[in-house]
Order: sequence, then structure tokens, then C-alpha cells
Amino acid sequence: MNLRDLRYLIAVADHRHFGRAAEACHVSQPTLSGQIRKLEEMLGVTLFERTNKSVIPTPAADQIVPLARAAVEKADAITSLAQGWRDPFAGSLRLGVIPTLGPYLIPRVLGPLRRDYPELDLVLWEDVTDNLLARLRRHELDAILMATTEDQDDIQSLPLFDEPFLLVLPEAHPLASQTMIREDQLPEVEMLVLADGHCLRDQALAACQQSGAGRADLRATSLEMLLNMVAAGYGCTLAPALVVAGRAVPVPGTVARPLVPGTAGRTVRLAFRETFPRREAVDAMAQTIRSLRLGGY
Repeated sequence: MNLRDLRYLIAVADHRHFGRAAEACHVSQPTLSGQIRKLEEMLGVTLFERTNKSVIPTPAADQIVPLARAAVEKADAITSLAQGWRDPFAGSLRLGVIPTLGPYLIPRVLGPLRRDYPELDLVLWEDVTDNLLARLRRHELDAILMATTEDQDDIQSLPLFDEPFLLVLPEAHPLASQTMIREDQLPEVEMLVLADGHCLRDQALAACQQSGAGRADLRATSLEMLLNMVAAGYGCTLAPALVVAGRAVPVPGTVARPLVPGTAGRTVRLAFRETFPRREAVDAMAQTIRSLRLGGY
């Protein structure tokens, strides 16, 4: 038994499909299937019930897979620790980022990081905050860019910049003629929000002092969809300033109006495990992002 076999076992258990597991492990399906059969022969138990339509872990696998996962994570931690002692700015850094931030921040960060730390290989994973935190705690990510506070015993974070929200409205909306939107005007706006799971959804509803969206039947999974829904006249939305400022031209049919300072916004943070051995790399990334001075919108 070796770590490679344990990674194959975990992949099949996670994907419930030999083809997808092989793709995730970057090997051919016959290679992965053959190693799983050898592992079953060595252990003397069947790990998966195989049919033409499904791959189901057996009760034996249900007990073995968690132990395999723990062994792989410990081995990865040893590798990461050794690499961190050698050079914290070399090798891969697995970075998670929320969808309402990644497309607008990461393109600005990649160039400076490559210039200042050419040996650092950034591996990106985009997902909602709760999923990213779960992966961070499972040692599947090294750090995450998020916009909520999550400092706990095992998680620390560094503030990077404060980002205000702007109200994006259809051009014909009565508030479009104003140069700035007051806080007391937000509860009157028919607000479009993201689907459950996005922290921006909760932040937008809190800013508007609403418990739900004005159009509960229209919820998007991306900011781009929200902006296009505004352009079609279905309502308004709050968008982070980085989203609006990062566009060469506004979405046709919309206007963006700033809010009275202090009304609504978010703090972008870089979170990491307290025990992560390459703290220098995290600090360097934080400093690079801060140097972009993105909080001045």
C-alpha cells in the first residue's frame, strides 16, 4: 500500500465514478481501476460495488476511506512543511476565492505576484465561502480570499482592503437621476440578490434591512447575471465597487450610483489555518494585494 493507492481510493469514493476519479488523479481509467483491484486483493476486502451505472463504497470502504484521507493529509502536511522550510515562496500555493471577488481581483494580482515571486505557483479554486472554509480546514486549500470575518481558534485572517457597494439601477429608475443614494432609500428598492450560499447575498439584504429579496423568484448564481437582469428592468442590485470599476464600459441599460459613505460594503480578507507552515507566503500575498490600493473607490 502506498499514498498513490490511497489517493485513488479517495478519488473513487468522492466521485463515485472510475472515469471521473481517473481524470481527477490525472491517470488513465484502466490504471486507476487496476490499482484499486490490487488494493482490494492486498486488503482482502471489496471496497466498491460496481455496476454499469454506479460505483458504491462498501461498508468496509466507509470505514477505510476516512483513515486513508487522514493519512494522505498528514503526508501532504509533511511535504508542505518541508517545502516551507526550504523556501516559502516556491512551489504551489492553493488559493480559494469567492465568485463575487475572483474574476475582478485575481487578474490584477497575478502579474505582480509573478513578478515578485516567480517560483510561486498559484493554484486557484473558486467556490462559496462555506465550501472554501471546509476545504481550508481539510487542508485542501492553503488560504482563501473572502469577504466575511472567520477568525476562530483554527482560522486566522488578514484584512486587505475595504470595498464599498454601489447601487446598480436601470437607466429609467427614479433614483438613477441622483448622484448618491442614501441609506434610508435602500429598503424601498426592489433588490435582486444572489442565490443562497453567497455572502454577498446576506450583505446586500442586511444593507437594505430586508429578510428576503424583492423578487424571490429571480435569484442569480453570478454577479454578471444579476447585472444583466438589472439591465432588463427586473430590479436593482448592490455590486462591489471592484466589479463596477473593473469594467471597461457599464452593462448597457444600467447606471451605478455610490452610496453615502459608510452605508454598505465589505472587507476583503485573506484567511489561512493558524498552523499553516508557510506564513511568509501568506503575508507576501497580503502585502502584494494591499499594494494595489484597491480600497480607494
